[in-house]
Amino acid sequence: MMTQTQRLHFLISYMLQEQGIDKRIPESFEERYSMYRGLANEREARPISQEYLHVQDAFLQEENAKNITFFDDLEPVKDNLYIWQGDITHLKIDGIVNAANSELLGCFIPNHNCIDNIIHTKAGLQLRLACKKIMDEQKRKEAVGRAKVTKAYNLPSNYVIHTVGPVVKNNHVSLMKRELLQKCYRASLEKAEEYGMTELAFCSISTGVFGYPKKEAATAAIEAVRDYIDETQSEIKVVFNVFTDEDYDIYQELLA
Repeated sequence: MMTQTQRLHFLISYMLQEQGIDKRIPESFEERYSMYRGLANEREARPISQEYLHVQDAFLQEENAKNITFFDDLEPVKDNLYIWQGDITHLKIDGIVNAANSELLGCFIPNHNCIDNIIHTKAGLQLRLACKKIMDEQKRKEAVGRAKVTKAYNLPSNYVIHTVGPVVKNNHVSLMKRELLQKCYRASLEKAEEYGMTELAFCSISTGVFGYPKKEAATAAIEAVRDYIDETQSEIKVVFNVFTDEDYDIYQELLA
């Protein structure tokens, strides 16, 4: 059986050979992983061999198993609402929400630290291929405020819901942008229930590179989720996933 370092060597060699590139493969695990991730991030959504996927899946599942947090171990802050600080790809839960872009194919920037990149990296190349199938059938860019569902592949969650949030410039949030952000949350919740999910973790949609101010985004998110639950009498459990202490404090204050 291959070691993780040997699997990385195989995956890197495969993708380099695909491109006709002759390049030295680093010795250390960390450098190999960075090279592998960058190549996978850049790879276009085109078919790949079952041999590659077999090795990739073995590698990712072993890596992803190292840091799993089970939804059942979380404590609600209020009713069916939870806050969890950490990497959303570590959550063993029915569904996670990805803050996608209008191409819906993931982030192509090598080793970029956006949530779209991290989710696609840890799910494996199948996720980009599944998104490509959706986009080929749709024949147009993904609109803001909608939601699409794929399997989660090598992630510990069962599904990934992809939604495109609004872009905010100069910290100016118009009423329309707020409504579009809330549509992302509502559409994701509707899709989750359509697919039989009973728990769903949201990242902070539209914050980060999309420029939505954090506190205003959190306020809109909580309101959208509460309104949906009140209107539909849904029993879905919702996790607001945060990464920084600042984000955690914002949600803690708003949900208190």
